[in-house]
Amino acid sequence: MKLTVEVARSKPAKTELLGLLCTQEGPARFPRSVEVPPLARKAFGGEFRDARLTDALSGPAARVLQLGLGKQKELSLERLRRVGALAAKKAEAARARTLVLWVEADALGGLDSAAAGQALAEGLVLGSHAFRRFKSKPKPVHLAEARLAGPDAAFVKGAHRGETIARANLFVRELQDTPANLMRPRDLAAAAKKLARPAARTRCTVLDRRALERLGMGSFLSVARGSEEPPYLIHLVYRPKGRAREKLALVGKGLTFDTGGISIKPSAKMDEMKYDMSGGAAVLGVVRAVAELGLPVELHGIVAATENMPDGRATKPGDLVTAMNGLTIEVLNTDAEGRLVLADALHYAETRVQPAAIIDLATLTGAVITALGHELTGVMANDEALSAELVAAGKASGELVWPLPLLEQHKEHMKGTVGDLKNINSGQGAGSSAGAAFLSHFVDKTPWAHLDIAGTAWGVEERDYQGGSLGTGVGVRLLVEWLERRLAK
Repeated sequence: MKLTVEVARSKPAKTELLGLLCTQEGPARFPRSVEVPPLARKAFGGEFRDARLTDALSGPAARVLQLGLGKQKELSLERLRRVGALAAKKAEAARARTLVLWVEADALGGLDSAAAGQALAEGLVLGSHAFRRFKSKPKPVHLAEARLAGPDAAFVKGAHRGETIARANLFVRELQDTPANLMRPRDLAAAAKKLARPAARTRCTVLDRRALERLGMGSFLSVARGSEEPPYLIHLVYRPKGRAREKLALVGKGLTFDTGGISIKPSAKMDEMKYDMSGGAAVLGVVRAVAELGLPVELHGIVAATENMPDGRATKPGDLVTAMNGLTIEVLNTDAEGRLVLADALHYAETRVQPAAIIDLATLTGAVITALGHELTGVMANDEALSAELVAAGKASGELVWPLPLLEQHKEHMKGTVGDLKNINSGQGAGSSAGAAFLSHFVDKTPWAHLDIAGTAWGVEERDYQGGSLGTGVGVRLLVEWLERRLAK
């Protein structure tokens, strides 16, 4: 779907469908010359997500879609995002080829105009998405063009930003939803290389098995031993046109399929383990968005990509491996593999990049779903200020983040008997904190935060712009918001 953004003039452009927003406190304000049957206006109550489609009696639109925002005091950016997505879905269901979403200043209820434009644009783009790539006879797409007409230039600027972020989110979802036989480590690396181009001021380096061996990444390589697919460490770098205000690093878990290895998972829902690369995909999406927005940051995106398979060469429970920083690890459970690949990737990020801060994203533990469900990403950090920044960015972006503890006791629980560390905490509970505690041994002095997205990467509740069994692209909206807030200080 093509999206055009403009300041609303005296009347909308000619269109098959005109979308109007209103709260419960009052009927939608119709542009001049647009008329519908009186009952269609009178009977519409404006409840949140309520929608009424009717034929127009006059004006530039063939049909009019009234969309409810609910009570004005409850209006939020999340509601705008959802209603924007609902507009796209209703337009598609009505087989409209063109849609104009007309937004009066009064409908925004005092919300910041730029933020409102961003939320509505995100909703429109995300709501128009459907994963059709592998259908032999996909359903035809009707909605070809949407126009978002808002009250002022700030709204337009925000909407352009929202479109950029939303398309980066959809890029991540396409990577997530691709079946694992078509999204191997080599395919994830190819997607990263495709992002790297001089015009976007990005470059990509891909380290193969031999390079990883030279670096001493025995922890990462131990996970890859059981797969015929070679592992790769992907290193994307974006540098701005002018002076970078900061150098930051994002690290993503890129397990393109996870059987659990020798500690094999139950067969039920194992197909969903194609989503174990969601953190890595999100890193690529953030770099793409940042490059297109031209943010003044030197951003390093690092993804450890491999499969975890159980063949005769696979790591066995009880094996000892040596990480890049020299620590030895007892692999007591081969299904706790994400932390093994991230361990070396984090040490690489800290020592080779030397950033001001590191954020990692990983579908690391089922325990985070038990703790927080599917609506919140868990954050554990060695820096309280960094954790607070992410929580605030989550509230602003709608990708909510909740802090979980990372105590010295948690770190002690990861100490090994034969080696320096063990990769599980052997019955101490606090599974999500245990994963972060293990990772903390591989970040020495740099401010660092670990985002456990196992609950939010897929399988979330329907929210108009995402939901159901497919990927969410979580991390893109959150981290772009975090970056912009951090750079604005």
